[in-house]
Amino acid sequence: MSSPRTPDVLVIGGGIIGLVTAWRAAQRGLATAVVDPEPGGGAAQVAAGMLAAVTELHYGEQTLLGLNLASARRYPEFAAELTELTGLDVGYRRCGTLAVALDADDRTHLRELHALQRQSGLESEWLSGRECRRLEPMLAPGIRGGLRADGDHQVDPRRLAGALTAACERVGVVFHRTWAERLTVVGDRATGAVLRDGTTAAGQVVLAGGSLSGRLAGVPADVLPAVRPVKGQVLRLAVPARCAPFLNRTVRAVVRGSQVYLVPRENGELVVGATSEELGWDTTVTAGGVYELLRDAHELVPGITELPLTETRAGLRPGSPDNAPLLGPTELPGLLLATGHYRNGVLLTPVTGDAMAQVLATGELPDEARPFTPRRFGAAALLEQPA
Repeated sequence: MSSPRTPDVLVIGGGIIGLVTAWRAAQRGLATAVVDPEPGGGAAQVAAGMLAAVTELHYGEQTLLGLNLASARRYPEFAAELTELTGLDVGYRRCGTLAVALDADDRTHLRELHALQRQSGLESEWLSGRECRRLEPMLAPGIRGGLRADGDHQVDPRRLAGALTAACERVGVVFHRTWAERLTVVGDRATGAVLRDGTTAAGQVVLAGGSLSGRLAGVPADVLPAVRPVKGQVLRLAVPARCAPFLNRTVRAVVRGSQVYLVPRENGELVVGATSEELGWDTTVTAGGVYELLRDAHELVPGITELPLTETRAGLRPGSPDNAPLLGPTELPGLLLATGHYRNGVLLTPVTGDAMAQVLATGELPDEARPFTPRRFGAAALLEQPA
């Protein structure tokens, strides 16, 4: 019997970023394997799935905006390709987003955001409070105005993760359903990983472990990815058929300085999120977090408190020093990164898969991904190790 082929690519981490990297690499003809005890798990099980390149725009992130827009443009074809290959619907909806203001300060903030969007060449429309309520009748009477961004869409991250897992299986990706314990380095080159059930060699290794990417043993300190966990708590509610449609599009706002959003799914689910907490590795769902989300959501849409609460979850976003992803080769030959996507992991899934497949196959990142090389930070600080 012939021995199994040594993979060309070993992807450590089976969240949506690791899965899309593996899928696209295998499509390029690279023998690919994924290491993860639960492929399709991780942050995708908590994320709301907003594809919000327009309304997620922040000052100082214009370079990231270019990558976000490039990925958003690919989503319709990307979603259709996944569904055609797997037969699984990923919940892609072109529903748009409405960002609203609850008071004069919020209104001023949204006006400034609108100006920044226009300066950046983005399409958004300023609406009066009455126009906002005409679009979304469930909004509170006190809404002072809002921004309509029809180009911001949504996808269901849980369905997306399932479809990507199935797509990987269809193209022959091998799954090692276990933990990677250590990167193996031979002669100043990454050569694979030590798994809980053995050692796997590989031509190239992609570290795509989300917020855990900075904790893999064996990675030299000067290339260890500078990612940190940022906690987010999310609620899921059910909209009874008699109340549908409760909301037609994603609604979001800043309430008392905190972001809150409501994402309606076609299946009647309503996702409410998300807190942003720098609390290390804690994933506890807290009474305070649930209260704050419901309180803020109630100010936007008073009828929300009548809906059944079906799930509370907390997850960890992988934050980087500049809140942008780390994509491509490190200073250690054979080791590449696909992590640090922070709040844009779902949005950046298509462009990340394409960029990583290209660099794995050719050694060159596409132009749009080059500003996000891990080498932009120089020697990364060693993050806190597990106790």
